Amino acid sequence: MRRIVFPLILGLGGIAILMSLGLWQLRRLEWKETMLAEIAARIDAAPVALADVAAPDRDRDVYLPVTLTGHTTGQEALVLSGQKNVGAGYEVIAVFETNGGRRILLDRGFIREEARATPRPPVDLNVTGNLHWPQDADAYTPPPDPATGLWFARDVAAMSATLGTEPLMVVIRTAEGAAQGIEPRPVDTSGIVNDHLEYAITWFSLAGVWAGMTLYLLWRIRRRTI
Repeated sequence: MRRIVFPLILGLGGIAILMSLGLWQLRRLEWKETMLAEIAARIDAAPVALADVAAPDRDRDVYLPVTLTGHTTGQEALVLSGQKNVGAGYEVIAVFETNGGRRILLDRGFIREEARATPRPPVDLNVTGNLHWPQDADAYTPPPDPATGLWFARDVAAMSATLGTEPLMVVIRTAEGAAQGIEPRPVDTSGIVNDHLEYAITWFSLAGVWAGMTLYLLWRIRRRTI
């Protein structure tokens, strides 16, 4: 009997730990789904005029829907990107001057790789979009290529300093005016990772494997004592 006490304690302890990790991931899943629903509701809310948002704050105003009218200046930054079923391309980040005199960054959307050299002169636009401070960069993201002017992440602070705008980006949802071959890519929640269900299944599966291994070990010990 004493020979099975330690394996039994080890087995039950391991199962308890693995099950608790699975349950914790389920709680995280519930939290993440609530957060995503709140973000989606904010993205789709009624827009306000950008002119009424004097000093946008990232913590307070991220995803805020806004309207603005003005024109692009012809200045832009191209961010290396891609699109499913299309391939490589670029995100067009244009300098936009509002009718009120503000200079901001406008994420106009996606162009295919072959359209990179296509001229995109200044154009008047009436825009509905969302304020956004993307977190595209990580420790492995290279800086902009000085030879080509190509960017590898939408770095609002760095882009605004380079292009001489407010540190503020609006991502187009809809725009009245010449599209110039650019396909808008509105803000949504699809890029926010939600893997908690998969993690929960993994932990519960490991708990099942641990239980099976414990039962097998106890069976082997019992056979040796008979």
